[in-house]
Amino acid sequence: MKKREFLKKVAVFTTGITLFPSCGVNKIANATNKIKRIRTAHIGVGGMGMEDLQAIASHQLVDVAALCDVDANNLEAAKVLFPQAKIYKDYRKLLKEMEGEVDAVIVSTPDHTHAPASMMAMELGKAVYCQKPLAHKVSEARAMQKIAKEKSLITQMGIQVHSFYDYKLATLLIQDGIIGKVSTVRAWTPRNWGYGPAPEGEDSVPAHLDWNLWLGTAPKRPYKEEIYHPGKWRNLLDYGCSTLGDMGVHIFDTPYNALQLDVPKTITNKCRAPNGFGFPEKSEVTYQFPGTKYTTENHTWIWSDGEAPAPHEDLKLPNDEMLHDQGAMFIGEKGRLYLPHFQLMPKLIVNGKYQDIDISKFNLEEPVRDYAVEAPKHYHQFIDACLGKDKCTAPFSYASRLTETILLGVLAGRFPNQTLHWNSAAAKFEEEEANQYLDTKYRTF
Repeated sequence: MKKREFLKKVAVFTTGITLFPSCGVNKIANATNKIKRIRTAHIGVGGMGMEDLQAIASHQLVDVAALCDVDANNLEAAKVLFPQAKIYKDYRKLLKEMEGEVDAVIVSTPDHTHAPASMMAMELGKAVYCQKPLAHKVSEARAMQKIAKEKSLITQMGIQVHSFYDYKLATLLIQDGIIGKVSTVRAWTPRNWGYGPAPEGEDSVPAHLDWNLWLGTAPKRPYKEEIYHPGKWRNLLDYGCSTLGDMGVHIFDTPYNALQLDVPKTITNKCRAPNGFGFPEKSEVTYQFPGTKYTTENHTWIWSDGEAPAPHEDLKLPNDEMLHDQGAMFIGEKGRLYLPHFQLMPKLIVNGKYQDIDISKFNLEEPVRDYAVEAPKHYHQFIDACLGKDKCTAPFSYASRLTETILLGVLAGRFPNQTLHWNSAAAKFEEEEANQYLDTKYRTF
């Protein structure tokens, strides 16, 4: 999708805002002698948004300038922690009124609002930290990557484990050739973000929730208690990206990064028939990727969710051990590398036996086993990048490709057991009927 077409959608809810060329945050790295602190605006401060808020604010050079949430209860809780921050329930109003008072924007909303809020912030030249997955639709992920590149913006997708010790070690091991070229990756989780048909009826909207703003650009639906907010939105087509779009981003990240993969050539999703409202309760997605210097000529990736993966020789552990409930297995020319999720060391398996791994050459510090210590590193990296002191390791240039790969698998769930052929250069499928799901029509709200 062309940028101007996407920005027509953005214009619907940015009327009255002058979209200046980037003139602030993207220059921070070259002006650290002038800017000593980063002023942040937080869009979405409940649940994961509260975790994001506290982790960003734990950086000693951050000033929380604004808080935004469609739920007054979430805003009240955040305001207690940061009483100096201005509060909003509409991110459009926040960005319009505080354009000159904010350096970086953190987007921690349900998936369907990631792109609209992030795009608006980036049009104003702001650095953006956006929770995973980067977008709800493939076209949005590409548009976000494009504007970030054009404006040289500092960006980071919220995949905290990207900065964790075990995942960095696994990347080093694979790229050092510990198991040779990798032919297959198998990844799995038993988590189930699926849902049946749409519920009947309608409930009264709670006084603390602005339902219109929660829906945002998504189609209008009647409110139902415990279905959308703060309930099962990840499970629903209009708002989330299913188990693959949630846990898959974390578990895909290290193999995807280590193997330096691009987007896939083909995608097949074995799942139930679509019902038009919720995602399948379990899926098995097979991707075929073009080869890289770390893989065989053709690379296969098999993802399963909703239950334990089916028994397979690739997944057999020494001593008849049980697989961890979540993880990934690299299958290479010289053995296998097992990476449980998460904060567990990768394990080398050769000829059915565990082998010792010499990591002395990598000069790594001792592993950390404290999530509270490890998690802020990814956030602080973003702030330090804004200050010109570091570089983001999950910028939108990387995150958009990973997200596109994930979303193609999610989309394939609309065509069970059918292999879809993806033309990356043209940004469309050979199967024309699938192309309608690459984009979305934004509701005016």
